[in-house]
Amino acid sequence: MSRASDPIDTYLLRVLVALVEDASVSRVAVRMNQTQPAISAALRRLRETFGDPILVRERAGMVPTERACQLGEQAQAVLAGIGQMLAGPEQFSPASTGLTFSIASPDYLAPAFMARVVSQFRREAPNARLVMYSLNSGYDYETALAQGELDLVIGNWMEPPERMHLSLLLEDDLVCLMRRDHPLASRQPLTLESYLSASHIVPTPLARTHRPVIDTYLASLRQTRDARVSVAFYAMAPYLVVESDLLFTTARHFALPFVDQLPVAIVPAPAGFPRMRFYLLWHDRAQNRDSHRWLRKLLGSVTSTLSPPPDEAPATRAGAG
Repeated sequence: MSRASDPIDTYLLRVLVALVEDASVSRVAVRMNQTQPAISAALRRLRETFGDPILVRERAGMVPTERACQLGEQAQAVLAGIGQMLAGPEQFSPASTGLTFSIASPDYLAPAFMARVVSQFRREAPNARLVMYSLNSGYDYETALAQGELDLVIGNWMEPPERMHLSLLLEDDLVCLMRRDHPLASRQPLTLESYLSASHIVPTPLARTHRPVIDTYLASLRQTRDARVSVAFYAMAPYLVVESDLLFTTARHFALPFVDQLPVAIVPAPAGFPRMRFYLLWHDRAQNRDSHRWLRKLLGSVTSTLSPPPDEAPATRAGAG
């Protein structure tokens, strides 16, 4: 339907509301700074559009019909909605917002990082809610982002998904976690040959099309590692290396807490291994939302707290046992 043929517009809606409230053409004319003929013409259009007299005469004067009263309430709601549309976006205040935010991440993002995220989230937005989801092979996070079920996804990809906004969140060294008395724990630096001769624990891929960063890198060298055990939960792997000959390759910030809990050692991955990059991923629908910008900024500010001092060199660390 073209605009010229629309049966009603905001002007008529405002006249309708005024007629229901004042029940007088002359009073509405004064109220809206219009002539009486103009309001009378609008009344005729309203009667034709809705098939209702709108105003009827009784002993005490003109009164709105029951149908007109119902239409008046609906017109007020429509005008209020249009007013909100024209007012522009609401100002976002973290301190007062009651919004719920949702983030999906793999479990190899160190708990210490998310603990700091939650701590800062609570300080800045005490009335807001945060829901965290776990990425797994059955979770369609791209659809969840597109439909607004998720605000952000944190993950690491050699080739991040297309059609999404992307920002580097955290970059970390790869290290090998092994039992403290493992033969390779005392051989530094760890060579690619030694790495490939060892047996490994590997993570279960997040999706059929998702290939771990390490295996993608090794494939570029036309090499493969000897994957003997696959785990769906990263937090299980450090406990599995304690009493086995297996190596587990992971990000430094994930591995470090375990050296104080278990008899394990951390050895830098062989030279040439890529760094592990964690990205923030979000849909275009949230790109310009003030609340979303705030959440992205919060995550970015927490990232800096995980960085080691500039003069800290990678080194083997052992737990006390």
